[in-house]
Amino acid sequence: MTEQKMYTALKWLSAFGILLAIYLLGEQAAQKPVGVCNINATVNCEAIVTGSISKLFGIPTPIYGLIGYIVILYAAFCSKKRLLLGMAAFGLVFCMGIAYIELVQLHVICPVCVGCQLTMIAVFTLALMLNKDCFRCKTDADAAA
Repeated sequence: MTEQKMYTALKWLSAFGILLAIYLLGEQAAQKPVGVCNINATVNCEAIVTGSISKLFGIPTPIYGLIGYIVILYAAFCSKKRLLLGMAAFGLVFCMGIAYIELVQLHVICPVCVGCQLTMIAVFTLALMLNKDCFRCKTDADAAA
């Protein structure tokens, strides 16, 4: 896959992540959430947007995702590989933390959150691929010189 195709995929993935974060933020802000992803007691978003995980340091959790995906989109448009990798790494850790809380503590699965988590895994994978040269040993570079 060429760098250009990776950046294009990152733009689409980050735009999708932005939409998911906006949806969760809207659900959280609504007086009575629409709850299109509330399937049953185990598979629902309501536990996430109204429960203990809904805010972190007093800030709605979806805002962190929204800001992260916006920065990733910016990094993809400007070809900023290291910023992209840094945000993707932070986003992946953040998403996996949310997944742990969902599954282990709350015993729920939020379909929109799973979408965000899968999107972030894809973003992180592409960011690693774009930054593969940063991880090569200096001895390989020195041997080539």
